[in-house]
Amino acid sequence: KIEAFAGRPVIAVSAGDGCSFALTTGGVVWSWGSGFLGTLGHGDTEKQLLPKRIDAFAGQRVIAVSPALHTFAITADGS
Repeated sequence: KIEAFAGRPVIAVSAGDGCSFALTTGGVVWSWGSGFLGTLGHGDTEKQLLPKRIDAFAGQRVIAVSPALHTFAITADGS
């Protein structure tokens, strides 16, 4: 059980090269793993051992995340 997800059902997960992402209901994106080149979306290159909410998406509903060397996300309004 991951405490960050307590009361937040995870509806999708995806993984890239050294990084992982989870999408919870309401379109909130969480990431953890290697922060190499800023791939986690937290505005830094720090490693995250536990899931951390990506604040850059605050106020938006993300519907899909696709990580690779670059990570892409699609919001409900198509941006």
